[in-house]
Amino acid sequence: MAGKSLMCNDCGARLKSVEEAQEHAELTKHTNFAESDEPILSLVCTACGKSCRSTTERDMHKVRTGHDEYVDKTSEAAAPLILEAPKANDDVIMSEAGGSQEEMVVPEVDENLLKVLEDMGFSKAKAIRGIHYSGKSDMEEIVSWIAEHENDPDIEEMPMVPVSAKKSEAPKPKLTPEEMKLKQQELRERARKKKEEEERQKEREMEKERIRRGKELLEAKRIEEENERKRLIALKKAEKEEEKRAREKIRQKLEEDKAERRRKLGLPPVDPAPTVPTPAPVVEEKKISLPVRPATKAEQMRECLRSLKQSHLGDDTKVKVAFTTLLTFAKNVALNPDEEKYRKIRITNDKFQERVGKLKGGIEFLELCGFERLEDGEHLFMPREKVDKAVLNAAGTELNSAINNPFFGVL
Repeated sequence: MAGKSLMCNDCGARLKSVEEAQEHAELTKHTNFAESDEPILSLVCTACGKSCRSTTERDMHKVRTGHDEYVDKTSEAAAPLILEAPKANDDVIMSEAGGSQEEMVVPEVDENLLKVLEDMGFSKAKAIRGIHYSGKSDMEEIVSWIAEHENDPDIEEMPMVPVSAKKSEAPKPKLTPEEMKLKQQELRERARKKKEEEERQKEREMEKERIRRGKELLEAKRIEEENERKRLIALKKAEKEEEKRAREKIRQKLEEDKAERRRKLGLPPVDPAPTVPTPAPVVEEKKISLPVRPATKAEQMRECLRSLKQSHLGDDTKVKVAFTTLLTFAKNVALNPDEEKYRKIRITNDKFQERVGKLKGGIEFLELCGFERLEDGEHLFMPREKVDKAVLNAAGTELNSAINNPFFGVL
């Protein structure tokens, strides 16, 4: 059976004539060709009449145009392959007298197609090469040919053909100005849609990344809130233990006062045995040995407040005013960190000295919150970059506990 096509064994391309095989060899430097009895497909689009030579070309056309109905005319177009390349006339290619080679010139192409391709950004050499070697008058097929041969080493070189070949070329149909304008508009619209699709894909990827980061932030926030909740539970437990021990000490003090009054009145003393809780110290000592985050700034603040109250046990009003004033300072800075007036305190102020400055531990508590003494010795100042809301919130928690707990600092 006679062959109906040629196959390039180097890249798998199917060619319908010896001329196409020669052009393919010149462009790709492939030399391994074999005859095949399978004809080149001829799939004609019923919508626009375009002929596709392979299923791949058909699929590309379907993606670009949306046309999905084709008529297979392969059997009509198939013909035995002519393996002998057309012989050129000896007196045209090589002169018998001088043996000189025929002159090579740039092939003539449709000027309208050339202008459209140049307007689209293709170089003149690339545009002429695409029009000439594709052998097509359809702009879409020419652009497809250029895209397929984009990596060819001579794609930017001007194609050259013999003068006789140039003269023998049949005139190719030219597009009317209206058709050329429609083709150009169609290509621009296709490029615009492709760009919009790429932008939508990029936006989808950015949205996925934003959702992922949001989930990570929420998880980190949940963990932080859980740790804070555990810390507050431990603090409340420690406060209850402290209150319990304070109550026990007051009860013991009342028992001692009662025994002293009975002694002064000459009454027999009561049995002191019940007043001495034997197992209590051991149990309490074990419970106190479970603090959360020992030596933290919150515990330093609590110790400072406890020292302030113990230094002024006889004046609860003054202690409460000091605690309230310190709470106001911490709250103002936490709510207005950008306001300098809340981050600067004049310690020589008479009211400040009366409420906080003269009390032991008052200024030390403010320094634990982040205030620093200035060189003039008259002011406390907290720099904006050193405002720590976590520390200020801890200070507020300790001050509220000291104000509301009647047994705070009794021990």
